Amino acid sequence: MKALRLRSPAPVTDNPLRIEDVAIPVAGPGEILIRVKACGICHTDLHIVEGDLVLPKLPITPGHQVVGRVEQMGAGVQFCHVGDRVGVPWLNTTCGRCEYCLAGKENLCVEGRFTGFHVDGGFAEHLCVAAEAAYPLPSGFSDISVAPLLCAGVIGYRALRMSGITRGERLGLFGFGASAHIALQVARYLGCEVYVFTRGDHHRRLAEELGAAWTGTANERPPRPLQAAVIFAPAGELVPSALEKTGRGGIVALAGIHMSPIPSMEYSLLYQEKGIRSVANSTREDVRELLAVAAEIPLRTEVEIFPWMDANRALARLKKGEIRGSGVLDMS
Repeated sequence: MKALRLRSPAPVTDNPLRIEDVAIPVAGPGEILIRVKACGICHTDLHIVEGDLVLPKLPITPGHQVVGRVEQMGAGVQFCHVGDRVGVPWLNTTCGRCEYCLAGKENLCVEGRFTGFHVDGGFAEHLCVAAEAAYPLPSGFSDISVAPLLCAGVIGYRALRMSGITRGERLGLFGFGASAHIALQVARYLGCEVYVFTRGDHHRRLAEELGAAWTGTANERPPRPLQAAVIFAPAGELVPSALEKTGRGGIVALAGIHMSPIPSMEYSLLYQEKGIRSVANSTREDVRELLAVAAEIPLRTEVEIFPWMDANRALARLKKGEIRGSGVLDMS
């Protein structure tokens, strides 16, 4: 099979992902082999390719918003069948026995392994994963349109939960890309008034189309104080800005896996029981809940499609903030 392999991290403009011929994996006990149809791209893929994260494995095939069909099942697999359409997100396997797993917080598992990071991901024609890492997908979405739900969607959903936002409150979203355009729709479904802070005119237009009550830059003040906020952009300098715009008792959730340094700031920005909360990965229940909510709303994913061999170019456009909504590689 063909796969996009990373052998050495480098700036994405140097085209570090190269097409290679590799053997099609065989599904072992408890595993399934998936024929990949689509795979979303996100900032985590960019951080992996460019070496912002310490990589536990090289070479590696990135990609963790994988949509495909089951081609082979290993011994003991009971919850899917050959031909089923499934999705594979970032969280791959966990130990199941540490204090975090036992408390239903497997996103914090000390031995957690992640798709496209510890194990090969979906920038390939086939993917072999533990059956527990794959989820049935709602039928109302195409392969391309459902892909962004598997990371952008579920991380946005968890970030909303970590922010403590409740029905009818005022929410600020800082940065407006793949995750934020889905989180906005979930927040609107909850009756929240959403203010979007982003530099790009095309991002502001999309936010307004999706129901944002106000859009502007991080230097502008919204009509009313926020009651919670989520920062999607990997820019630490946004933290003081978000805290300044958030009222008493509000939480600012940080949704990225990587962020530039947070500058020193006056304690007064954090006083009055405000909080900062990082978001780490997601639980299996997060994935199941988000997919159910996506079908119920139903969510609209704004997608820009790239041929899968153009992954380097797609990631370069993502880095420049040029993608409207989510970027998805068409693997078919």
